[in-house]
Amino acid sequence: MSATAVRRNEEPELRVVPARYVGRWVAAFLVVGILGMLVFSMFTNERFHWDVVGEFLFAPPVLSGLGKTLMLTAVSMVIGILLGIVVAVCRLSSNPILSTAAWGYSWFFRGTPLMVQLLFWFFLAALVPTIGLGVPFGPKLLEIDTNSVISPFTAALLGLSLNEGAYMGEIVRSGIRAISTGQTEAAKAIGMSRMQTMRRVVLPQAMRVIIPPTGNETIGMLKYTSLVIVIGYSELLTSVSIIYSRNFQTIPLLLVAAIWYLAVTALLSIGQYFVERHFERGFTPIKGKKPPKPGTSAPAGTVAASAAAQNIEPELEPIK
Repeated sequence: MSATAVRRNEEPELRVVPARYVGRWVAAFLVVGILGMLVFSMFTNERFHWDVVGEFLFAPPVLSGLGKTLMLTAVSMVIGILLGIVVAVCRLSSNPILSTAAWGYSWFFRGTPLMVQLLFWFFLAALVPTIGLGVPFGPKLLEIDTNSVISPFTAALLGLSLNEGAYMGEIVRSGIRAISTGQTEAAKAIGMSRMQTMRRVVLPQAMRVIIPPTGNETIGMLKYTSLVIVIGYSELLTSVSIIYSRNFQTIPLLLVAAIWYLAVTALLSIGQYFVERHFERGFTPIKGKKPPKPGTSAPAGTVAASAAAQNIEPELEPIK
């Protein structure tokens, strides 16, 4: 018998056994079972009154409330994002007055409940009966009744947008601080001003950090609009509550509101996915795309790309 045969007889035969994830399968069966029971209960319990849900799902008052909810969400987010950019830039400013004022704004609006802010703006006339326009600490050129200016929509817009501006300020500030200082130093080296550096260098790169939480804030804003029911603005939940206060079909009408909230949230989530993928270009590899072969052009913005465009090889420092 040869030495090779003896060695083969002495070595134990190894058999590959696939891993058995018992815990995963048990958890999966539990989740599927609970989900199945919930679905079965929803479609067999007559108290859900799905016929009432179908009747009011596309009712004109519900669609009108949905439109006002979408408008309030969009306008509040636009104002909140603009305020957030201003607050973030002021927080990062070397001017102590600007940075302190921005910190105080963020501290106040993040520290008080949103419902309290909505009620405060709605009852502003009790504190300021008239709004005067004129010279500060001098004569007033124009006086306007506060009740004629602060409507339920105006109070809702002020409360939601100012509150959102405080949160967006922290989001934008974290995105700006995620960019290395070398970027701003390079921009200053080529003669860019502070505003040009922020607009052309820092913010475009910070977007990939800012976009995900901003998308979450937009979805949150869609649901925060339901709080304006306390000031009587007829958005989606208010419209639904008016209907079920008349026909006493509370659960079916709440299901109508939930269906519309879920539908709009799904659309916003899809939009957020594509926006995130757009701003991630150049930072993460694209699925299904192979890395460039040696000798081909490199991504724009790299040293290799600049050297390839000039048909020269990048200089490398000698190893010491």
